[in-house]
Amino acid sequence: MESNTIDQNQQIFDFKAFVFRALSYWKWFVLLLIIGVYIVYQQNIREEFPYTLDTKITVQDDKNPLFTSNTSLIFNYGGISGKVQEVLLNLKSREHHEKVVDSLDLYLSYLTQGRFYKTDIYTAAPFKFQPLDTAFQVVGYPIKIEFKDENSFELSYDFGEEQSVATQNFVTKKVLRQSIASATFNQTYKVGEFIDLPILKGSIELKENAKIQPGKVFFIKYNGFNSTVSSFLRSYVVTNEERSPLLSVRLTNKNKAKIVDYLNTSIYILDRDQLQKKNQYAVNTINFIDKQLARVKNDLTKKADSLNDFKRDNKLFNIDNETSELSNKILEYNNQKEGYEKQLLSYDLLKNYLETSEDFTSFPAPVIEGIVDGNTQNLIAQIIQISSEKSKLQYSVRDNVSIFDDLNRQIDGLKQVLFETISSAKNNIRFQIRSINNKIYNVEREFSNLPESQQQLEAIEREYLLSQNTYNLYLAKRGEAELVKASNVSDINLLEPAKDTGQKRNARNLNIRYVFAFLGALIPILLLAFLITFFDNKIHSPNDLTKLSRLPLLGVVGKNQTDNNLAVLNKPKSAVAEAFRAVRSSLEFIYKKHDLDGSKTVMVTSSISGEGKTFCSINIASVFALGGKKTVLVGLDLRKPKIFGDFNIDNNIGAVNYLIGQKSLDEVTQGTLMENLDVITSGPIPPNPSELLISEKMDDLIEELKSKYDYIILDTPPVGLVADALELIEYADASLYVVRQDYTKKDMLHLIQDKHKKGEVTNISFLYNYYDLKGTYGYGYGYGYGYGYGAYGNGYHEDSNTNKSFLNRFKDSFKKSK
Repeated sequence: MESNTIDQNQQIFDFKAFVFRALSYWKWFVLLLIIGVYIVYQQNIREEFPYTLDTKITVQDDKNPLFTSNTSLIFNYGGISGKVQEVLLNLKSREHHEKVVDSLDLYLSYLTQGRFYKTDIYTAAPFKFQPLDTAFQVVGYPIKIEFKDENSFELSYDFGEEQSVATQNFVTKKVLRQSIASATFNQTYKVGEFIDLPILKGSIELKENAKIQPGKVFFIKYNGFNSTVSSFLRSYVVTNEERSPLLSVRLTNKNKAKIVDYLNTSIYILDRDQLQKKNQYAVNTINFIDKQLARVKNDLTKKADSLNDFKRDNKLFNIDNETSELSNKILEYNNQKEGYEKQLLSYDLLKNYLETSEDFTSFPAPVIEGIVDGNTQNLIAQIIQISSEKSKLQYSVRDNVSIFDDLNRQIDGLKQVLFETISSAKNNIRFQIRSINNKIYNVEREFSNLPESQQQLEAIEREYLLSQNTYNLYLAKRGEAELVKASNVSDINLLEPAKDTGQKRNARNLNIRYVFAFLGALIPILLLAFLITFFDNKIHSPNDLTKLSRLPLLGVVGKNQTDNNLAVLNKPKSAVAEAFRAVRSSLEFIYKKHDLDGSKTVMVTSSISGEGKTFCSINIASVFALGGKKTVLVGLDLRKPKIFGDFNIDNNIGAVNYLIGQKSLDEVTQGTLMENLDVITSGPIPPNPSELLISEKMDDLIEELKSKYDYIILDTPPVGLVADALELIEYADASLYVVRQDYTKKDMLHLIQDKHKKGEVTNISFLYNYYDLKGTYGYGYGYGYGYGYGAYGNGYHEDSNTNKSFLNRFKDSFKKSK
């Protein structure tokens, strides 16, 4: 039953002990809290709040008014929402931010030293560092610039113990780590003088109307290009309300001027890139036509020279009416041929656009202006519709889903059909051109009746006119493309440019950090208390004993405040002395209950050494002696004798000498300064202590002692270490098992409880030693009342309230009020 009680209680977490243990760590909590509050305070006063500025733009569907009616019907089938999403993605792209950072050289910072940190002054610096474009500049370290006067400055740096530093070329963006001869540098330069260092190349140039204060210190610092872009990308926010063309762009930074420049430059670059993209087809068309014009122009020049040479050589400048009529027919046929060739060119431009472009959400006017085939226009409309659907899905669906593969296959299929349609249309046009060429050939046969010179002249003129018409056609197409390019406007409209209007910093409540400081101090304390309580296997209060065992608790003895074990003798009015008197009373009650007359024997033992067994033995003997009873204290811990030191007596002879028959009882008995108290020490350490304690001489010793003394106190070895004490229990009328607070482990009680359960040990009780109210986490108040260590003793004992802490006195007063 007792064993079951122990196991059950060991499995229950003692929440009350956990709470009081945590409260006992209040000093550590206060220390951690002070440290945490100090750290938070230092962080708060060093906090540099940033600014946030914004700009607003709209995305509009600016169609070119010079597009044909056919084109305007199918241009940009995706609508304005597709453009808004495209612009939004461009603004969030890393490529866009790289252009902005490069444009403003934001990887180079100008700093001044503040109270706690270096402050970015951006363009407020009175000078500018002009770097050498091809050079590698040191990254991540501030370079100090201290002006001596308006014409000179001192440049210095300190890289600590570094032997190499990272450098970067901000044109190629290549990063290189370079070794340095010295980690420190200091040299004076003239303003405008070239600084030629392995890790820094450039010159300091003063700004116009800049005023230099001698002794003023600045810093320049290069940051890595990628890290600079990433920092702006993280603080750059673009928002758009659904179905709205309005975009709001925000940027957070510690320098307002930098925010203004960054936002406005970002919109400028976006506007430029969008317009360039919009003009790309016109540019491609112009380049294509220019190549054709160069070829046709060269051919036209040759034919013009040939015509003039023929006329000059043959002196032919006029032809008759018949020749004129035939020439008009040929000219008419050539005009028809020119129309077909114009359609052929349109199909070539359309094919070129399909082969070179990736976005088919819109088809510019020059592509389909000369195409009248309804089947071709229908295929173009289908491609635009599917491309627009794909563009919309890109903003709401992941890129790797199968729907995009399906849409791409549909577009590619339509393109292949369109290529075949273009090929068929071109073949048909070429057939028409061949038909016209046959007609021209028949007319030319009629020229055979004319004089040979006139025939040759007419042939040369026809070739010249044909080349001129082709040249005029290309010129007209180029003019159309130039006109489209010139008339294009950007789809980006800036509503509110970013500007400094006195915005304040983004201040936030930093007091919440003190809450985290409080939690940071509390949680480790609670965690430590929990872990110690959870894994704690020691006895901390008399209540623990009542939970762990059914063995009676005979008494509670307080913490010894004296220099030796003679607590009762040294301070007879102390709470400890009163506690031992209470133990004496309890023992007398036990003796009376069992009708014991004559000499009584008390055995004192414990689990292990150090639990106060000898201390209790000495003072129990002392209180019996002070009560006028003839008492003897017998040291039977033959392996580790102790009691002689407290009484200042020798241990040369003792119980061992009697047990081996070497000395008589009177010879081993020694008196003390206390009347009625004698001591028998253990004597020299024997080789066979267990055999001596179970010998017949031990029976003789007890019998002789009973004949001479009223009380016999046996100080025995710990039962948890040796079995000697168990052999002596038969001599004891009452046994005391000493348990020390915060020292004895719970599982050490298994042995004695098991012996008691089997009946091998009787009349045994616990004696709780070293009771300290501060160490019980609030337990055991009631025990102090009965054993002279609690509220009852206040004012009566020599060590009463004077030795108590303010916290314990406060607890006592609170309990009294209850």
